[in-house]
Amino acid sequence: MKKLIVLSFLLFSFAGFSQEEDLFEAANTAYQNGNYEEAVEKYEEILDNGEFSAEVYYNLGNSYYKLNRIASSIYNYEKALQLEPGDEDILNNIEFARNMAIDDIEAVEQTGIDKWFNDLIAVFSYSTWAILSIVFSVLFVGLFLFYYFSTTPLYKRLLFGFSVASLVLCIVSVLFAFQQESYIEDNQYAIIFAEETEVRDEPNLRGEGSFELHEGTKARILENYQEWSKIELANGAQGWIKTEDIRKL
Repeated sequence: MKKLIVLSFLLFSFAGFSQEEDLFEAANTAYQNGNYEEAVEKYEEILDNGEFSAEVYYNLGNSYYKLNRIASSIYNYEKALQLEPGDEDILNNIEFARNMAIDDIEAVEQTGIDKWFNDLIAVFSYSTWAILSIVFSVLFVGLFLFYYFSTTPLYKRLLFGFSVASLVLCIVSVLFAFQQESYIEDNQYAIIFAEETEVRDEPNLRGEGSFELHEGTKARILENYQEWSKIELANGAQGWIKTEDIRKL
C-alpha cells in the first residue's frame, strides 16, 4: 500500500511538472508570435501555480515591456534578479525598462570596502551560496578521507591543504548565505505601480507633499503605518506614500 502511495505521488508530481513545462513552452510560443497578452497570462498562470524561476520572471518582464507596461516589466525583472543576481541579460533589459520610466533618480554611489563586500555577496543569491556550502562540505569530507587513508607524504600534504581550503570555502559560503538573506530581509524594496503618486512628509493626507513619483520607480521601504509606507529613494530622499500605490518585491 505504501509503495502504491509513493508511486501515485511520483506520478502526480511528474504530471504537474510536465504540465508546467507545456505551459512555459506555450507562453514562449505566444511571445515569439507577438501575442504578448497571451504570453503574460500563461507566465502569470505558472506563478499562480506556485512555480517560479528566473526564466519565468525574465520572460514575463519581456512580455510586459513589449506591452509598454513599465512598472510590471521592471517588477518582474527585479524578481528575476533576486534569483539570478549577476545575469547579464536581465541586467541589460532592466536598464532598458528603467530608461522608459519618467523619474530619473540618481543613486548615491557606494564606495570603499562596503561596496566591494556587497558586490561580492551579490554575485549569487543566498540559496546558491547555501548550495555551494553543501558542495564544499562534501568536498572537504571526501578530501579529508583521502588524506587520512593516503600513505604517500606528498599526497597527504596536498590533500590536507585542499581539504582545509574546502572547509574555509564552506564556512565563507555559509556566512555569505546568511549575510545575503539578512540583507534582503533588512532591505525591503518595492516598485511604484501608480501612474502618478505624491510623496508626503507625514503618513496622512494632511501631510505636505514633498515630491511626486511615477510608475516604475524603485524605492526602499523603511516602515509601514496603517495604509501608508515610508520609502527611501536611491538618492536618499524620503517620504510617505500610500501602500496601495506600490508593490513589494
